[in-house]
Amino acid sequence: MRHGVAAPGLPVENPMKDTRYGFSVPVQAPFEETVVRATEALKAQGFGVLTTIDVQQTLKTKLDRDFRKYVILGACNPPLADKALHAELEVGLLLPCNVVVYEAEPGTCVVSAMAPMAALGIIGDNPAVAEVAVEADRRLRTALGTLESGA
Repeated sequence: MRHGVAAPGLPVENPMKDTRYGFSVPVQAPFEETVVRATEALKAQGFGVLTTIDVQQTLKTKLDRDFRKYVILGACNPPLADKALHAELEVGLLLPCNVVVYEAEPGTCVVSAMAPMAALGIIGDNPAVAEVAVEADRRLRTALGTLESGA
């Protein structure tokens, strides 16, 4: 089932999986294509990728260890970051929003994003930061949702 459409009488399957600290979607595409698509989906939601950490290459270089294809994208939405920083100066410790792309098996990847409400929720009672977390969460979920649907 793709595009969130179910056969008559059957429930719509939601492929997005949630954990206490993030959410993820499977993507049926090669790794390199998935990284490009994830970057574009983030951009469509107002995020720029500030950093790209190639975990596979880093582990090989630093530890001579083999690891699956895996990158960490440091995504930032400038208006949301600005609002959060003005509400709580040290919130920069929790920025940017990390998004990971890894190869589960050839031709199948997973794209996961941090859960902004969980991360920013540790700040405590700050309504402006909570508002940023809700908006960042919505935008990240929308970006990941377009990846699964192939939009």
